[in-house]
Amino acid sequence: MSTMSDMDDWSEFAQRMNEQFTTALEQNVEAQATFVETWFDALDETMDAGSADETMAGYARAYEAWMNAATEQFERTSDALEGEDVDLEEFRDLWLNTANEAFSEVMATPAFAAATGQTVEQALEMRQQVDEAAQDTLSELGFATEGDVVEVGERLVELERRQHAVEEKLDRVLEHVGD
Repeated sequence: MSTMSDMDDWSEFAQRMNEQFTTALEQNVEAQATFVETWFDALDETMDAGSADETMAGYARAYEAWMNAATEQFERTSDALEGEDVDLEEFRDLWLNTANEAFSEVMATPAFAAATGQTVEQALEMRQQVDEAAQDTLSELGFATEGDVVEVGERLVELERRQHAVEEKLDRVLEHVGD
């Protein structure tokens, strides 16, 4: 037999669960909105109207995935509160799968492709600058640089080619002398 105290405890527990769920959902929505705003601010200059529309559609699909997951979590939490045996791994799997789905939607957008292209281009430019600075430093310190080694290698190959040509001529001369 349940007492009024048990019902109060249950109501208090359910209320705390609802508050925590609502807080988590609000934080999730705020984080998603902040992400989208930041993303568009960063890529605003590189996108044309068509790309922006496709990108918004991708973000809408990602947002929809998050909202569907939140709804499913709410339903499964309600099932658990009603006494159904709900495995906690379901919640983990739900959010992991949703994160993968949402990320896939974002990765398929023109904005993501543009950002990735810009990042790769910037990384390659930075690498070239670092390589040039390293070569300059090695040269200043009196060490052989990559360019020096390549030049020596090219000269060595040319010397070997010339030596081979001289050896062939010498072999022909010796053949004529021996006759």
